[in-house]
Amino acid sequence: MVTLQLRQISVPPGHRVLFNDVNWQEFEAILEELGEHRGSRIAYSQGTLEIRMPLPEHEFNKEIIGDMVKILLEELEIDRECFGSTTFKRKSMLQGIEPDNCFYIQNYALMIGKKRIDL
Repeated sequence: MVTLQLRQISVPPGHRVLFNDVNWQEFEAILEELGEHRGSRIAYSQGTLEIRMPLPEHEFNKEIIGDMVKILLEELEIDRECFGSTTFKRKSMLQGIEPDNCFYIQNYALMIGKKRIDL
């Protein structure tokens, strides 16, 4: 078996890397090692881990769409809590995902001041 360090893996913009047979503890360790301040997005589903590096135009479009959602909610006078790109994970389902942006609308009051989310 060959073991590589995460720092040895480079994912160019617009590409992705898939890892199979990754257990939950390994997924958690990878999230910890990569840290919260990174450009890549992580998805985990029942043993398959995907690391994706968005293209610059993806990030540009993400910002425009996020701004449009905020403006629309403000104009409609709908309260919301914005969480940006957050890691959502649930061990019981062996699932983890990182959206570009996320907005709590119906349950925004429950999210005010939260630093961590326990699904």
